[in-house]
Parts: sequence; structure tokens; C-alpha cells
Amino acid sequence: MKILLVYPQCQDTFWNLKYALPFISRETVLPPLGLMTVAALLPEQWEKKFVDMSVDELADEDILWADYVFISAMFIQRKYAEKLVERCNTLSTKIVAGGPLFTEIPESFDNVDHLVLNEAEVTLPAFLKDLESGWPNHIYQSKDYPNITSSPTPLWELIDMRKYASMAIQYSRGCPFNCNFCDITYLFGNKTRTKTTIQILDELESLYNQGWREAVFIVDDNFIGGKSKLRKELLPAMIEWMRQRDYPFIFNTQVSINIADDEELMQMMVQAGFEAVFIGIETLDDKSFEECCKGQNKRRDLIANVKKIQQHGLQVQAGFILGFDNDRSTIFDRMIDFIQKSGIVTAMVGLLHAPRNSELYKHLYKENRLLDYSSGDSMDLSMNFIPKMDSEELLEGYKRVVRTVYSYSHYHDRIITLLKNYRLPLKRKSQTKISDIKTILKSTWFLGLREEGKIYYWKLFLWTLFRKPQFLRQALTFAIHGFHFRKYFSNP
Repeated sequence: MKILLVYPQCQDTFWNLKYALPFISRETVLPPLGLMTVAALLPEQWEKKFVDMSVDELADEDILWADYVFISAMFIQRKYAEKLVERCNTLSTKIVAGGPLFTEIPESFDNVDHLVLNEAEVTLPAFLKDLESGWPNHIYQSKDYPNITSSPTPLWELIDMRKYASMAIQYSRGCPFNCNFCDITYLFGNKTRTKTTIQILDELESLYNQGWREAVFIVDDNFIGGKSKLRKELLPAMIEWMRQRDYPFIFNTQVSINIADDEELMQMMVQAGFEAVFIGIETLDDKSFEECCKGQNKRRDLIANVKKIQQHGLQVQAGFILGFDNDRSTIFDRMIDFIQKSGIVTAMVGLLHAPRNSELYKHLYKENRLLDYSSGDSMDLSMNFIPKMDSEELLEGYKRVVRTVYSYSHYHDRIITLLKNYRLPLKRKSQTKISDIKTILKSTWFLGLREEGKIYYWKLFLWTLFRKPQFLRQALTFAIHGFHFRKYFSNP
């Protein structure tokens, strides 16, 4: 078999760092971990090619070469995935598709030959068996959540790592919480399933042997879903593995706010090389936390929690949502104030959406408040339901929040707030590379000499150089990311 694995391009998003990547000479942030895992699940003797349409052109010759085109996509890639499917249909090449997009709305893809949905470890073997017998079905689904200790190391040799800003691995699937606007529990369940420590070390070793020496994103929806196993097994092994190899990676991941309650866990994560965590804070009102079933955030001093995490050496990135039924007109100023005081430099503020298989979607369906298809991208200012707050007030308030927190002055002040509170994490012993020098020169030339707000670049540079010189790398990284965020939010 000749297999072409294709990842559709994605529209601009908060996280794709489109405007920041040229500073570090990279083309996109992350490779498609799911598709690389699927590649490893396919028979070893099959010939495989991979095209990430975010970084490479897909030629008709590639599609015609293949016996099957395997496509994986997230919901925000829908527009490009549909175009890719049409292109394969035109060229009469058969398609196998899976991933969150196709799992969520399989009825929208009758023009896909084979839909292999849910988790590939459980549905792909059935498809391969039927394919071998010559009678593959149109759709493969399963309500079972597989034991991921059988999941293979992703087939990293298919990609050109030089094009990516970070690599990715996965330790666990599932989340113990059940926020009603989230469909993770629908996709992966409430019970946290984990790989073995040996699997994770093998995956890290694979990246290391491929020559990777930079950031690694652990993509778990909640890395600390199973704290006991982390403390006793995985983190001690990662600490030792990193020490033996002179700390080749910087890790970041997603966690819940209750990490602030566990000092030992935070200390171990920092020792293992973690530098940043993303936390869904969402809102600032206990009534809204009740509304969205996010009890883990209730009755907390959230600013104190954030600062405690920062003081332990973990930068806090956070998600915020506007459009809850309990939101009042004061929420916009409260959110700006919270983001500034907390020192959360990377604050993703979005409008509430109801994924199709979420509890929120079911609730809104019963209330007859659902609207037509929405892209899932807050920047097109669409919502897929009728909010309780006046729509115009909500949209104008949202625009004001993002334009304020990503203005030159507010963004600069937030970086300083973080650096004053932040404890230096694990020191890496790697030497400064030529690429690092190039990044500094590019940022100085563009942000320090050409951009409109260059005075803020120099204020940050000089403040850090004289007061917190150990944080100069982080400060320049924030400055570069700030350029992306300002561009991204320039026309909401």
C-alpha cells in the first residue's frame, strides 16, 4: 500500500503564532501528533508520505501516487478539510478520515470513503482487517475507550522537525472534570487513562535521537488528572531522564487550577523541566462557575492561586470566556483588571461556544437557543447560540477586552508583573545557538526599531537586563508573542 497522510491547513488562530514564527525561522507551531500516531499504527511495510499543508504544498502528483489519503483534522480546520476531500474526490483517490472534526459530524462527510472515528487504537485495526479482506466499511465507530498503553511511539521520521517550533507527546486522555462547554469527556471520557512511564521515556528518547533540543508540548487536556501516578512514577523518571541528558527539552502542558493546592507536584514538574502551564480560568464569578459546572474553580482566590503557581517556577497561560448567562456588564472591566493583576501574559479571551456533543449544547437545544453552524473561531465574532446578554453589548465588550489587554502598555505592564513574581525555573546548560542570536537581531530590528510601539520593547529590554537579566530569554519571547497577539486582535 502507498499511504499519503495529510494534515489540512488551519485558519489564523490565537495559538498558531503566525506573526511570531518568522522571528524564530519556523513555519508552524506543532506537528499533528494524532496523524503521526496513526502512521505508526499502520503496517510497517506500507510506504508512507506525509504532507502538513500548513508548511508544504500538496501536489496532485502526491494524491495520485497514493492508494489512500489519510486525513485528520480538528473542527477549526473544517473549511480546508472539505476542500481537501473535494480535491481527492476529483482525482479519484480514496480517502480515510478521522480525528475530532470527522468524529463530531460524520454525517457531513458522505463523500469520504472510510470514516475511522473515535480513538484510532480501537477503530483502525478493524478497518485494516476489513481492508485486507477486501470489504472495508464506510464508517468505524466505538464507544470503548482503549487502553493507551498499546499506543505506539509516533512516526517522527516522516516530518521535517526544522519547520516546527515545538514537538508534542501525549501522556493521558480523559479528564476527571465535566465543564459543560467542553466535549473532551464525550471524546475521551471522565476517567484519566495514561501511558506507562516507559512509553513516555521512549517517546522522549525518540525525539532526542531525532536531534530535537527545544520545546515539547504535552498535549493532555489535564496533565494532572491523575496526581498520584505522576508523583510516584512519571515525574521522578522524567527528572532523572532530563538530568542524564543535560536538560534537552522545555515542557509545557495543560492543567486545572487545583495544581495550586499541591506544592510538591509543582516542584516536581519544575524539576522535570516544565516551564509553563495553560489553565482554564474562564470567568470570575462563582455563579458562572456553577452554570458551567466548573466547581474546581469555585470559592478560590484565583489571583493568589496564579501567583503561587508562578512563584513555584511555572508561567501561567490562561483561557477566559465571555458570554455566560450570568455575565453582567461589569464582567469586561473585571476581566481586564484580573488579567493585569495576575500577570497572565498569554491570556486567550474568547466568546462562548457550544460544541455539538457538549452538555451546554444539549441544554441550549432544550431552550431553543441554538443558531446555525459556527466556525469555532472567536475572531469571526460568531456564536452558535443566543446569549442572555444583549449581543451587541457582548461583542463590543469582547472587543474592548482583547484590544485593551493586548495594547502596548497593558501587555508590557503584564510582563513586568510576571517577572517580578516569577521564580527562575530549572536552568538549562545548553549554549546560546546561532539561531538564538538571529532571533535577538530580528526582534531588535523589527520590534525595537521599526514597530510603532518600539519604546515598550526597549523599556522591557532594559528593565529586564538591569533588574532580572536571568529572564531575558523569556522577556524577548513575550515581546515576540506580543507582536503576534496585537496583529491577531487588530481587527476584531
